[in-house]
Amino acid sequence: MSRVKALLQTELTRRLGCRYPIVQTAMGWVSDANLVIATTKGGGFGFLAGATIEPAQLEGEIRKVIDATGGSNFGLNFHMFQENALQCVELAIQYRLKAVSYGRGPDQETIGRLKAAKVLCIPTVGALKHAIKAVELGADMITIQGSEGGGHTGAVPTSILLPQVLDGVDVPVIAAGGYSTGRGLAAALAAGACGIAMGTRFMMTTDSPTPEQTLARYLAVQDTQKIRVTTAVDGMRHRMVENVFIRKLEGASPMRKLWIALSSARQWKRETGMTFGHMLKVFFRAVKEDPAQMSQVVMSANQPVLLQRSMVQGIPDEGILPSGQVAAAINELVSAPQLIATIAGDAENCLEALCSRIACAQTLEEAS
Repeated sequence: MSRVKALLQTELTRRLGCRYPIVQTAMGWVSDANLVIATTKGGGFGFLAGATIEPAQLEGEIRKVIDATGGSNFGLNFHMFQENALQCVELAIQYRLKAVSYGRGPDQETIGRLKAAKVLCIPTVGALKHAIKAVELGADMITIQGSEGGGHTGAVPTSILLPQVLDGVDVPVIAAGGYSTGRGLAAALAAGACGIAMGTRFMMTTDSPTPEQTLARYLAVQDTQKIRVTTAVDGMRHRMVENVFIRKLEGASPMRKLWIALSSARQWKRETGMTFGHMLKVFFRAVKEDPAQMSQVVMSANQPVLLQRSMVQGIPDEGILPSGQVAAAINELVSAPQLIATIAGDAENCLEALCSRIACAQTLEEAS
């Protein structure tokens, strides 16, 4: 193995058992078995999005990846606030999955169970204090997501957050938020990260289940100003592609925003049994209390179906479009294996150039 190729063998590849230090993150309604299979076969490490896979179908998705790849060398993402969180934990242990990822994480006892089963715990954080707390609870590795990343994101850019966390914790750190190229991977490795994690770039591949109409909307974005942070959905920072739905939410009064939230809940979640009468009761109760807060609660509960509207049904202007800023720099769809190979190859070229510069500097120093 050449010295440069050896640089791509990191704690990430050693612990997760993948060929390249490239992670495909768990995106709601996007990170299904097929995308994880393609990522795994390409040499990366993929996470299933357990939060948006129907509980009755979750085990089948796990088995599908195992059957197609010949092993359990992939991960499962979940959140403790989802109803089937315990099911996710049990399945990860039962099938000896390589890792789990999470945001709002499990308690120390649950993490202890996962670690005892040799399932690596890899939380995603957006601030140094959260990274430190996650390690105290038992995290084996940390994924940091800078503010450039899509979906719920913090306010600290990757260029600041990565060195902070590298200095603040003693576990391997994966860098996310703003990565889509080999140059980015080389830069992250040079900074001390053990690899990179990407969401938007994997979503924008031919192996993604995202509908053609929605992918076209992402490809059409050429201006990073159109991929911006909003708090209109649930009061928390969300980075997403600007669209009709977000502009309507942002321009609405608290009362109007509540009505939009309730209307979308009734329209897109009929399976909850929300009747028009119930919607009116919630509306008038909120009038007496706090319509702004109530709208955030309803819209927060609605997020899976807001995602489903754009990511499954292919109606991008009636849902939300989570996106990292890198979408503005992506102008073509390639397969996940091709993407991984290109990123790894470009990273090797960058690292080879760096090694050559170091060797040249050493030669000049010895000659002087």
